[in-house]
Amino acid sequence: MLKYDKMFKLLKENGYNTTMIRKEKIISEDTLTSIRAGKGGLSHKTIDKLCRILKCQPGDLMEWVDEEALDNPLGNKE
Repeated sequence: MLKYDKMFKLLKENGYNTTMIRKEKIISEDTLTSIRAGKGGLSHKTIDKLCRILKCQPGDLMEWVDEEALDNPLGNKE
């Protein structure tokens, strides 16, 4: 699962709040809602736009988290 906590932190550090993000059409409201709920992702165009604005690499915006490991931290087979 991709998590975007790093992106929200980086946007905040650069002075962007959700109102500004929507107003400047960086990320749509639907996409923001989906990302926060863990049910959506960003298009390559949006990732490119964010990297250009924030002067960062894609890995600075997101990270992959192993959902199976989160659901079963001891590694037991059920």
